Amino acid sequence: MIERRRAQSLCRIAATALRIVFAGVAIEMLEIVGLLLAGGILLLWVCWKMWRELRMPPDAEAAAAHAPRKSFAQAAWEIVMADISMSLDNVLAVAGAARDHPAALVFGLGLSIVMMGVAASFIAGLLHRHRWIVYIGLAIILYVAGDMIWRGTLEIWLQLLR
Repeated sequence: MIERRRAQSLCRIAATALRIVFAGVAIEMLEIVGLLLAGGILLLWVCWKMWRELRMPPDAEAAAAHAPRKSFAQAAWEIVMADISMSLDNVLAVAGAARDHPAALVFGLGLSIVMMGVAASFIAGLLHRHRWIVYIGLAIILYVAGDMIWRGTLEIWLQLLR
């Protein structure tokens, strides 16, 4: 239990640092022609992957729960890799929703960091008990991904027409 808390604390710090780094370049990166489209496709993939996990049969979840225990280093590495992925798509989602409003980007990322640090266990329990909330979140991510894909495609077409 102590190692689990230690790994979670380490990963919260890493995720916060990653979000700050990704946010520092997100607005500038989204100015690169085609990157908005790529970010939208990445979010679409994340949404599909999350939807698949939601649809996983209970027996597959039970089999995953009985997997052999991992060392602290293995668990921390897996959590950090997941945090990199989640931090990047979190920043892309917030940057895509914020569009050209840096204040909205800062607020959205700040809110996600606070929620991750303060209420992560509570939110995870809430999402586990009320699965419908996850579907609402997926719908929002899907909308943002679709919007980013649409705007990214238009951006490329406009660039080609110049």
